[in-house]
Amino acid sequence: MLDLDDLRAELDDFAQPAKKEGCSPREERIIAGFEEIQQFFTKNGRAPKHGEDKDIFERLYAVRLERLRAVEEYRSLLAAMDHQGLLSGVQHAVTESESTMDDDELLAELSEGGERSTSITDLRYVRSSFEKREAEEIASRDKCEDFDRFQPLLESAESELKSGVRQARPFGKEVSVIEGNFFILNGQLVYVAEVGDTIKAPNGENDARLRVIYANGTESNLLRRSLQRALYKDEAGRRLSEPDAGPLFREALDEDDIESGFIYVLRSLSTHPYIAEHRELIHKIGVTGGKVETRIANAVHDATYLLADVEVVASYQLAGINRTKLEKIFHRVFASVQLDLTINDRFGHPVRPREWFLVPLHIIDEVVQRVLDGSITDVVYNATTAQLISHG
Repeated sequence: MLDLDDLRAELDDFAQPAKKEGCSPREERIIAGFEEIQQFFTKNGRAPKHGEDKDIFERLYAVRLERLRAVEEYRSLLAAMDHQGLLSGVQHAVTESESTMDDDELLAELSEGGERSTSITDLRYVRSSFEKREAEEIASRDKCEDFDRFQPLLESAESELKSGVRQARPFGKEVSVIEGNFFILNGQLVYVAEVGDTIKAPNGENDARLRVIYANGTESNLLRRSLQRALYKDEAGRRLSEPDAGPLFREALDEDDIESGFIYVLRSLSTHPYIAEHRELIHKIGVTGGKVETRIANAVHDATYLLADVEVVASYQLAGINRTKLEKIFHRVFASVQLDLTINDRFGHPVRPREWFLVPLHIIDEVVQRVLDGSITDVVYNATTAQLISHG
């Protein structure tokens, strides 16, 4: 018969692993970064991978996971959390200098274009005291206590980047940093939440203290010029453009515009169990410069149309349409309800059709009306309330 101590020991084997108590800010950042990878795994059913065909965030997560696997200190810190076995991949040889580098430096070192020199005269890890202070300031972060305020903004920016509404552009040396800007620094999405009063730097130039929020739930209070230098030095550092798609309707047509055409909404007649169950909600939204009937004539042989016949449930005739920008608007508004379904095409190759969304027809009609009156700019679809809401 087990005594109480034996029973407690038995139950401990089934206890949920707890995060390490009393973690340093650096350890908290590492844990938060690993949790983002775990969330990716939960959503996609696999670990993030490298590859030009992968989106920028998956590639950044892949770099981060590779570094976490490579450093014994990180594996030990995260072992109790790794219920998905993410850290049990192939281990990589790690140099002594790598083992002493912090998380940010490792990610920056292995970002795009960050190949390592093999010359014995390369002193790239010998930094001046000024550079060390600067790196410490960049890396010094604390937990963001009101992260719930900023998380929707960061998630929206990430969604807009993936859908093409925002662009990730190289950071120029003289580019300013203002409140509301989004950047990618050392593989992490960051948001400039506040810009303090202007102060004089030691060299006489103007500077300001910033409040910068990171996607992993941390924040830092650093100088604007320190952030600018860090972004400029990070070869993978990027500024996210503003979500201004430019004019949608105009008199002078560009190469990607069509003089007249249709926004069309289709419903699939597929017998696929999931599609049949949600048929009234699953719609494809597209734009064509010709007749809709011609566009869908071969639907049953096209994976884009789920390899099944479709019916036209709505169409809207427009003129002077920028096709690409109009499609990006629909993808941005309905990004949270894009159909996540993979089917095999007629050659047996897996295909994940785009432009299909789980959204009621009357909401699509409202979006089209907002496109026409110009009020679509700040709107996204909330699946919980089945309403269009302002994402600001």
